[in-house]
Amino acid sequence: MGNSDDGAAASQRSRSDAVHKWVATVAGVAAFAFSLYNFAELQKKPEIELTLPHLMRIGVMGKDAHFYVQPTVSTRVKTQDVEVIREARFELTPAASVASSKRPIFYWKEVGVWNFDPASEWLSYRWSGDPAPFLVSQDKPQQPIFLFQADNWSFEPGRYEGSLQLSRAGARNPLIKTFCILLSKKAADEIRGGASKGGIYFFRNDLPKFGSSGKYSDCYVRETD
Repeated sequence: MGNSDDGAAASQRSRSDAVHKWVATVAGVAAFAFSLYNFAELQKKPEIELTLPHLMRIGVMGKDAHFYVQPTVSTRVKTQDVEVIREARFELTPAASVASSKRPIFYWKEVGVWNFDPASEWLSYRWSGDPAPFLVSQDKPQQPIFLFQADNWSFEPGRYEGSLQLSRAGARNPLIKTFCILLSKKAADEIRGGASKGGIYFFRNDLPKFGSSGKYSDCYVRETD
């Protein structure tokens, strides 16, 4: 009887040991696979997203047109690598209805920062850096204030189709966002009238009073229109 009990106990221990070894093996394989997955994810190139702001600013300094854009450049994926943005390009094409059909040639002049004087309620801009490549990673999103300039050009009333393009290092496709601007005669006169003092005027694409009108179609519009 004793031998029978000892044999049953030994058989149970053997089955238990086999189960534990199987569980340990499965856990080890799963941990290894998870490690490989994490390693592969970390080696991936970051998926960069370019988002335009709801507000853009336009100005004229002397005979030159200025366009201030502050996009968000970010990635939601954690990787060991970083993305290098090499170049920023800005294009603005007047619609056929615009009186002046001359297409402006904008170039990336610099990056800057905004200064607000609460006493005078005046917003001013100042230089903070030259046009140069910058890095983007998950823990370091970027919101540069680009200043694009078109020499010897001024705004006329009408519709404009625009695009912001950020070129990336290597052979990767550029990031491109398109938009439109509706410039009324009132807004165009206001901008040209502020050329001597370097006035800066903002345009938005989320103003509630324009949301119900299909005429504006999510374009950037001067609030005072």
